[in-house]
Amino acid sequence: MRLSEETLQEVSQRFRKEMEKGLEADTNPTASVKMLPTFVRSTPDGTESGDFLALDLGGTNFRVLHVRVSDNGLQKVEMENQIYAIPEELMRGSGMQSILATWTKGFKCSGVEGKDVVSMLRKAIKKRGDFDIDIVAVVNDTVGTMMTCGYDDHNCEVGLIVGTGTNACYMEEMRHIDLVEGDEGRMCINMEWGAFGDDGVLNDIRTEFDREIDMGSLNPGKQLFEKMISGMYMGELVRLILVKMAKEGLLFGGRLTPDLLTTGHFETRYVSAIEKEKEGLFKAHEILTKLGLEPSHEDCVATHRICQIVSTRSANLCGATLAAVLRRIKENKGVERLRSTVAVDGSVYKKHPHFARRLHKTVRKLLPDCDIRFVRSEDGSGKGAAMVTAVAYRLAAQHKARQKTLEALKLSHEQLLEVKQRMRLEMEKGLGNGTHTEATVKMLPTYVCSTPDGTEKGDFLALDLGGTNFRVLLVRVRNGMRRGVEMHNKIYSIPLEIMQGTGEELFDHIVHCISDFLEYMGMKGVSLPLGFTFSFPCQQTNLDEGILLKWTKGFKATGCEGEDVVGLLKEAIHRREEFDLDVVALVNDTVGTMMTCGYEDPYCEVGLIVGTGSNACYMEEMRNVELVEGEEGRMCVNMEWGAFGDNGCLDDVRTEFDLAVDELSLNPGKQRFEKMISGMYLGEIVRNILMDFTKRGLLFRGRISERLKTRGIFETKFLSQIESDRLALLQVRSILQHLGLESTCDDSIIVKEVCTVVARRAAQLCGAGMAAVVDKIRENRGLDFLKVTVGVDGTLYKLHPHFSTVMHETVKQLSPKCEVTFLQSEDGSGKGAALITAVACRIREAGQR
Repeated sequence: MRLSEETLQEVSQRFRKEMEKGLEADTNPTASVKMLPTFVRSTPDGTESGDFLALDLGGTNFRVLHVRVSDNGLQKVEMENQIYAIPEELMRGSGMQSILATWTKGFKCSGVEGKDVVSMLRKAIKKRGDFDIDIVAVVNDTVGTMMTCGYDDHNCEVGLIVGTGTNACYMEEMRHIDLVEGDEGRMCINMEWGAFGDDGVLNDIRTEFDREIDMGSLNPGKQLFEKMISGMYMGELVRLILVKMAKEGLLFGGRLTPDLLTTGHFETRYVSAIEKEKEGLFKAHEILTKLGLEPSHEDCVATHRICQIVSTRSANLCGATLAAVLRRIKENKGVERLRSTVAVDGSVYKKHPHFARRLHKTVRKLLPDCDIRFVRSEDGSGKGAAMVTAVAYRLAAQHKARQKTLEALKLSHEQLLEVKQRMRLEMEKGLGNGTHTEATVKMLPTYVCSTPDGTEKGDFLALDLGGTNFRVLLVRVRNGMRRGVEMHNKIYSIPLEIMQGTGEELFDHIVHCISDFLEYMGMKGVSLPLGFTFSFPCQQTNLDEGILLKWTKGFKATGCEGEDVVGLLKEAIHRREEFDLDVVALVNDTVGTMMTCGYEDPYCEVGLIVGTGSNACYMEEMRNVELVEGEEGRMCVNMEWGAFGDNGCLDDVRTEFDLAVDELSLNPGKQRFEKMISGMYLGEIVRNILMDFTKRGLLFRGRISERLKTRGIFETKFLSQIESDRLALLQVRSILQHLGLESTCDDSIIVKEVCTVVARRAAQLCGAGMAAVVDKIRENRGLDFLKVTVGVDGTLYKLHPHFSTVMHETVKQLSPKCEVTFLQSEDGSGKGAALITAVACRIREAGQR
């Protein structure tokens, strides 16, 4: 019966395997450790409150409790209860979603096994008719034990009972529970670990005494682990050893008495009494005498030793299996050192003088990399049932409140159709001569009148200015057999003093960078056609002319707004007097995106960017572009759709969170559509929702960190990371930790849901806008069905795990008469500028010929 540390480690590993079997749907039917889902998904967070009834049925007595849980800054639980006896004729007569598998503890009511006991209780309440009760939870006493302690200690995630019987429960990750649908969060598992070993895995450590106890029990071959460690059998094990030793003449002078030979006469409480420090030997003498024996001092010492060996084995085995549970929790969490609390109840744990200490010691020995605290539970079966109910009530109320808030961000099919129609209306306004000035969607002509046809060739320079970094590129376009595009580029930074200095300084810096690049490429003095990607709002008057309407993205260089930026660039080139360049095209990055994809796919005539900002362009019929003369052919229109809604036409779908983000932005009231869909703002919308939830006590236990109060701290890249299917909630928690937020598993699920709702709305709105564009192209051409490709670029589209899918689905639903293919652009702002230049050069040469 003495088990080495190696044996205990082996038991722990075997138990771990049995746990895994119980969790898997395929192996659960044959698993001895059943790992039953309890549907308890959360432990108390201390904010629970209310009045609850608890019923406790677990033996010949039955309790009804009134439990008052208050949260007034001082967590408090008050209880009153009344005990009722259950007459034996009812226990054995004719008979809560919880299916009773088998009766135990002397119950034998017919018509109950295999039935849902909650339904039966509800029927009985209805039959009586003089009160109504909302039955919220069916609770196993082990789960109640965990929940009772969890109210005071939020680290508590394991419940253990070692009394007449034994069992354990713990919080398992949902993704590992095959028997229940869903991957998010955690659920308490009732292990029913007493049956460990019923499949023979403990046969090598079971003794002849264990086998004898099992053979004489009410359920031979069942609950073998429980029979080795629980209070119901511990005294009987000692009795069997005493009988064997007496028979062999090793004790009591070989004398046996009827009492010693009677099953159950050596009670487990005797084991506890005999093992007490000071009075143990006296108690041994008293108890053995009571059994009709005349024990010598040596008999009492030997009996004391036998009790010690039996109870130590029990504590060690219990510690080995508990270590397996805690090791699994540690691995689930992926932490280097686990800090966790185990709630314990049961007469053996509470009343035996050394059991608890031995159990703790075994766990410490087997888990040196864990800090485990053991807390004695106070009335797990009564208070615990009330706590499970209180948590369920809190979660339901909080969920309802959160859903009500998030509902405003969930757009119906009808709302999206309405957005599409309004976008279409704004597009018409922007194209019309008489309505253009008041239009929010400006529909700016780009003077790009053709997409690549594959015959383009030559060397081109491209400049890409759209933020604090600036790129110069050499792009070689080849046709024929070796058709393709080869690119070389160099990145230069633009210092803040130049971004906010004079226009002359800015363009001189740009030309200095071009000079450096040409030298770097060994092309000094070469004259090449040049395409200039200038990602700021411009009113183009020609392909190579564009008036800067306003600076954005932190640029404030003087003397540029209202000026032709191509003219400013040419002047700077002339000032340097080092080379001459033919500036052929001024290009918006959205148009560049369309042209890059158009080189690969002749059906591409729409460009879309969803990144830090958002915009779209498409090929419009010249007859509809009233701002430019001419009726023939097509021209690419730069929509500048970010400003859609600036006239209030989206006010009914904007939420309080959109308004908060807009008010504190650099351009209040402007770019409202962009602020609902682009990467620059989504993280901030999420942060505002999280702040609102926390202030209302619906998240993070109502505690707001200073970091969460900081604008811009919740970056949009966090949305992409949090929504990644490969990301466990553990990693979500580490992102939240970075923001100074101590989150529970439940908090992580809520944050993930908020991110999902915000990103989904963005993708749907983007899809509604795109549906308006493709429908217009189809109607322009009088087609019943349109096949078209959209060139797309931008970090949100490329990096967010679900954005593109949701957007594609939305376009499909809102424009059923269009087959839309989305093609990711590769460097629209660089390669696209060169291709526009190449197309312009091809058309120019054809015109000259």
